[in-house]
Amino acid sequence: MIQLLDCTLRDGGYVNDWEFGSDVIGSVYARLADSGVDIVEIGFLDDRRPFDPNRSIMPDTDCADRIYGPIPARPPMAVGMIDYGTCRIENLKPCAESYLDGIRVIFKKHRMHEALDFCAQVKNLGYKVFAQLVSVTSYEDAELIELAKLVNDVHPYVVSMVDTYGLVQPDRLRHIFGILDSHVDRDIGIGFHAHNNFQLAFANSMLFLELAKDRDVIVDGTLFGMGKGAGNAPLELVAMHLNERYGKSYKINPMLDAIEECIADIYKTRPWGYKTYFYMAAYNGVHPDYVRQIQNKPNVSVSAINDVLGDIGPGDSKLLYNREAGEAAYERYERAHDVDEESTGKLRALIEKAGHVLLIGPGKSVRLQKDRIEQYISDAAPLVISINYIPEEIRIDDVFVTKSNRYVEMSRALGADENAHIGVIATSNVDAREKPFDIVFAREPLLEVQENIVDNSLLMLLKILDRCGVTEIALAGFDGYSDRDDNYFNPKMEYSFIKNEAFNLNRHMRYVINEVYSHIRFEFVTYSRYTDVHDSYDTAF
Repeated sequence: MIQLLDCTLRDGGYVNDWEFGSDVIGSVYARLADSGVDIVEIGFLDDRRPFDPNRSIMPDTDCADRIYGPIPARPPMAVGMIDYGTCRIENLKPCAESYLDGIRVIFKKHRMHEALDFCAQVKNLGYKVFAQLVSVTSYEDAELIELAKLVNDVHPYVVSMVDTYGLVQPDRLRHIFGILDSHVDRDIGIGFHAHNNFQLAFANSMLFLELAKDRDVIVDGTLFGMGKGAGNAPLELVAMHLNERYGKSYKINPMLDAIEECIADIYKTRPWGYKTYFYMAAYNGVHPDYVRQIQNKPNVSVSAINDVLGDIGPGDSKLLYNREAGEAAYERYERAHDVDEESTGKLRALIEKAGHVLLIGPGKSVRLQKDRIEQYISDAAPLVISINYIPEEIRIDDVFVTKSNRYVEMSRALGADENAHIGVIATSNVDAREKPFDIVFAREPLLEVQENIVDNSLLMLLKILDRCGVTEIALAGFDGYSDRDDNYFNPKMEYSFIKNEAFNLNRHMRYVINEVYSHIRFEFVTYSRYTDVHDSYDTAF
């Protein structure tokens, strides 16, 4: 027997904190019942959450009766889910007095013994019990065999493989299923719950069905693949496959109606599905929260994130999120990319050869006061370094790159013959494309901790030049921040500020230039709000 289970109202609830609204809950449930789906999971049973008729997460089985009892349509089987440890057995009425026919219990492998004891208690209340193996890919073969023995003792309705982080590859799925199929009693069903981090949720569901030759099985899906992170196997695709390949007769139109009427609007504001973010988590076999943690580091490139994730471990700490493990991996990455001593020597040599340094920013004054810049270059013959862009009309010697997106924007220009002379000085969060960067500095020590924009590129470069022993710096194109969105001649580089933010940023920049680097002589070749006379010039631009 093959059964199709929908878990939209439960797994899909991760997207919107289970707040579908009572009308949508009723409509989804009724449409699923009309479609002929064998089992509908109505939501979580979690006694930490108060009853809310608009949410498919509830503290006890009585609440399930209150939400779903009035709905005329009913599927052959209605089940709830408990994340083991979040709902006490006292909150479950006997099945004969409950709206629910079954309870699914999810648990991590280190809690398998106590969780199966809980499953036995639920079974004693008369429910069909589903033992759900969270992150089944984390189980070693011996652990799967141990689990099978516990399952045989309790004898639940189903034991289900849950690919929580979308990691399972087809060969691994074959292997895991083979062990369970060999060691779990024949009258216990096996289930499969897929996630889509590798775009394999539907394909793996089809493979699972092929593997189940002579055993009852249950395959999960959600409407439009709605679910946490990359989402789940789409119910409508699995139903179509079961109709075409296994002689089922699920009605697809009610599913499509439910998607259009109830799910599509949620997707517009809170989309789920395959993303680089979830791919990287699956690729490195780590909890998705690690990606978010490293992604929140200022301007770290996607390839750097991938490298850090690959260094998280060992063992179970990869899938059981631990902030300290993530920080340790990130610090190791930073140390491995710390080439500052050698880089400082290289840059110092370039500066000493030229004798003077001119930094070019992206302000509008570069174009408006171009003659002053060209005159300064003619008189001083400085080392000219632009920041995060290549000026079209000013010949530069090097470009200082601190942001991956800026590097991508200028990468084609850097490859042009007329720019072959331009060297690239980069921070460690930016990854080179065609050839290695000429000079690289670790980003973390350069950050301006008390600055609203912690990775202000000019301040980062000033720290580097100070290390190099520079005592004179000329500046052009550093006009300062404005609340009028006209800070840069290239609109793509704009930030938006409210008036006080722009004022405070300019004040901080003046403080750093005049106080922190008081031992350096600054010459402003073009207009700037960073000089002592500042805001009175606003009308000139």
